[in-house]
Amino acid sequence: MKLFRILIITALSLPFITQAQFVYQPVSTTVYDFVDELANLKLIEVNSAIKPYSRERISEWLHAVQDSLTHELNRRQRQELEYYLRDFGKETHVGKDWNRRWDLFYHSDSTFKVTVNPLGGGMGWLNENGLVFQRTIGGEAWATFGKNLGAYVRLRDSGVNEILSAHHHLTVLPGQNFKYNQGEFIGGQRSDFSEIMAGIHYSWNWGSIGLVKDRPQWGNTYRHANILSGRAPSFVYLDFKLNPVHWFEFNYIHGWLVSEEIDSARTYLTPHGQRQVFMNKNIAINMFTIKPVKNLFVSVGNSMIYSETGLQPLYFIPFMFFRAVDHTYSGAGSSQVGQNAQMFADISVRSLKKIHWYATWFLDELSIRNLTDSEMHTNIWSIKTGARYSNILPNLDVTAEYTRTYPWTYRHQIASTTYESNRYNLGHYLGENGQELYAEISYRPIRRFRTSLYSVWAEKGPAHVYDIVFGNANVMGLEFMEFVDWKSWEIGLRVDYEVVHDARLFLSGVYRNVSGNDHYAHPFLMGETVTIQAGAYFGF
Repeated sequence: MKLFRILIITALSLPFITQAQFVYQPVSTTVYDFVDELANLKLIEVNSAIKPYSRERISEWLHAVQDSLTHELNRRQRQELEYYLRDFGKETHVGKDWNRRWDLFYHSDSTFKVTVNPLGGGMGWLNENGLVFQRTIGGEAWATFGKNLGAYVRLRDSGVNEILSAHHHLTVLPGQNFKYNQGEFIGGQRSDFSEIMAGIHYSWNWGSIGLVKDRPQWGNTYRHANILSGRAPSFVYLDFKLNPVHWFEFNYIHGWLVSEEIDSARTYLTPHGQRQVFMNKNIAINMFTIKPVKNLFVSVGNSMIYSETGLQPLYFIPFMFFRAVDHTYSGAGSSQVGQNAQMFADISVRSLKKIHWYATWFLDELSIRNLTDSEMHTNIWSIKTGARYSNILPNLDVTAEYTRTYPWTYRHQIASTTYESNRYNLGHYLGENGQELYAEISYRPIRRFRTSLYSVWAEKGPAHVYDIVFGNANVMGLEFMEFVDWKSWEIGLRVDYEVVHDARLFLSGVYRNVSGNDHYAHPFLMGETVTIQAGAYFGF
């Protein structure tokens, strides 16, 4: 009874001790690059392994620099700081009487703040294979209620004349739930798609809990993450965060994925056909982050994809080691009855001013005993390492990143427990048995303007064909890149200009040489091409 009274008192007192609202900022907005630059200059400390960031956290970082560290910035950086504070000053100002950005609608008082803006624009790709274009229209709104409640919604409706980012295409373009003809991808078809991302959070000064539909990105990267990349269409998840002390942070997600696997037991006939029902599919994933010294973040976590059994309370215990739970509830004797577990680690180091070094390890399976045995090993993992040197010369950044993913990583023999949602891999876009080297030089001579020269070299080996041989799965001793099944090399120059807040123009020219298995790329991008891409957007 004493414990019960303590819990009741804590719950009743929580609204009086909380001091924060929580609204996610889209990862595609340019403020992320600026926050990263400030972190690389050692002006703020950022756990960049977990995205998206909240508007409140971004506001805190920007104001911390404004309050005492503007002398550390050059002219362009001071102008950008002032520019972003015209947006993220909303978290600290009450009312409209301050130097703020333009919004379609904005209201602010001591109890309620709301911002409403349109979303829209279009882009096109032109090369010798034809013209591909995309148009988008929509809107967004976000609001805070009192000191503890925040919510947001973003809706986009889009159309394309060619689908360049189907689930089997090897591209970093965001995946979508395209309206395929008769449910299958067909080249040369127009398609529409829409996506709504939204969330509501209750937060306090050292944590938050919310229900969200978004694209979480876990793992440090300047290119494409290999834990949660955000390429799969957005999914709904329970979002839980704790940051009770400056040296420890905890993140947990329980998500409702889309299996696109038909549940024959629940599928039934109707007077006009068949009602098809997908198997349920869920993910539970957590990440523990510690900061042993300044500018060093070390993170470890694990995840579980589970299906068919409905919602399992045990996966709602945030701090769980999920693989051990699966051994208890599904049995350790057969992978045919268990679920699909993963582990991962991430390190981010900004100890040297201007330099950010990072590495990520995504582990699907490992046998320590057979680690170095070329015939018996089960080294099924993805590794990534990279670095950025910010302001190596004034306003000039240099980035390099390498990713290698071994055969059978991200995959599973049970179709309903693969590391996917809507058939898109949740991890790195290359999937299993692939590698990529990325390099970029970017220059920002004036505020809101960025030009980038980049190169990407990527290869993918053959897909592993799963089988049972003499009673055992044939996943031991798999050879990395036995032969090259698909490869791509591209070099591009891109120019971006943010005219006003969230209104962007961009132009790029890209040389590509893509060869091999044409299953992995749209015909528009196969072969040797020079592609011009241009676009204009308002919003993310």
